[in-house]
Amino acid sequence: MNVIHTLTRRRLVQAAALAVAMAGGSAMAEAWPSKPISLIVPFPAGGTTDVLARALGEKLAQSLGQPVIVENKPGAGATLGADFVAKAKPDGYTLLMGAVHHTIAPSVYKKLPYDFQKDFAPITTVALVPNVLVVNAATPAKNVAELVALAKAQPGKLTYGSNGNGTAQHLIGTQFENATGTEVIHIPYKGSGPLATDLLGGQITMSFDTVTPVLQHIKSGKLRALAVTTNKRSSALPDVPTLEEAGLKGFNIGTWFGVLVPVATPKDVVSRLNAEMVKVIQSPDFRKRMDEIGAEPIGNSTDQMGQQIKGETEKFAKLVKDAKVTIE
Repeated sequence: MNVIHTLTRRRLVQAAALAVAMAGGSAMAEAWPSKPISLIVPFPAGGTTDVLARALGEKLAQSLGQPVIVENKPGAGATLGADFVAKAKPDGYTLLMGAVHHTIAPSVYKKLPYDFQKDFAPITTVALVPNVLVVNAATPAKNVAELVALAKAQPGKLTYGSNGNGTAQHLIGTQFENATGTEVIHIPYKGSGPLATDLLGGQITMSFDTVTPVLQHIKSGKLRALAVTTNKRSSALPDVPTLEEAGLKGFNIGTWFGVLVPVATPKDVVSRLNAEMVKVIQSPDFRKRMDEIGAEPIGNSTDQMGQQIKGETEKFAKLVKDAKVTIE
């Protein structure tokens, strides 16, 4: 009887310990987030990625009850910031504001320190933003045809800036050269902030940046918008034609932005992040802010974003090959 009694007591103690451990684990899971969250932006402050991250982070902090700290980690066409997040602890406290550039990079970089499709779990696509061909107001070209004529008359003299090698702007610029038979020098930057500064100062001729960082300068007359690079006009620039309307075929590239986390992040945290972000993105205040910067809010599911990344990666692999984009 003593042996049986001892075994029974031992099993009861083990069962009680297991129950406490399970309850503790549940409490830990429910406690997320219990500290500030970092949202990594792989570009400098001032660009579209940064603007979207700060708009989202402000509202998300209110929803989650914890600060969301935007950290800028620019460099190497947005791949440095992505690598930082890929190697971060998968606990839901380090997020990446990813973009279309991350689906282009695998095709233009010979080797990346991460696999964008395997090392990240998608949360949601935040917004889509058209790209626009803009020139400094002092540039004599008033439309795409005049810009092409100017480039042909001065081969190798005109320049275009991008957010870095392997970004959407780099790909569009290369497509533009191939489609027009011109030679325009590519000048890579770490992001839209320094790019816009040099464009306004006349250090470069043009860019194919997203609408957001150049919209105010277009409206003020400091920059001139010649065409958008998507297959439909931008609601923020309704009078600006598409490149196809301007006579150049085969252009349909805009820039999407979305949030991702390290792939091993707990599924309940991923689900919570998706739910909270979609709620923010669909809110009237956030949609109003997106209208102001020329962005189209999205807010899709994790599976939908995953399919988007897969499709975009395959699409850009072909475009990169056809456009012969290379990293200098």
